[in-house]
Amino acid sequence: MSILRLIFAILLPPLGVFLTVGIRGAFWLNILLTILGFVPGVVHAVWIIAKNDK
Repeated sequence: MSILRLIFAILLPPLGVFLTVGIRGAFWLNILLTILGFVPGVVHAVWIIAKNDK
């Protein structure tokens, strides 16, 4: 499942974060970062997925 979340994080960062943590602060922050610039959204999504990988 982690590989699939990473693919989603690269293609659509908020979806990757949503699949990892649900609708929490990290999800809303990722939406904001993705709107401000796609690359910061991707970096944040990959970081959240890596941090919460079990």
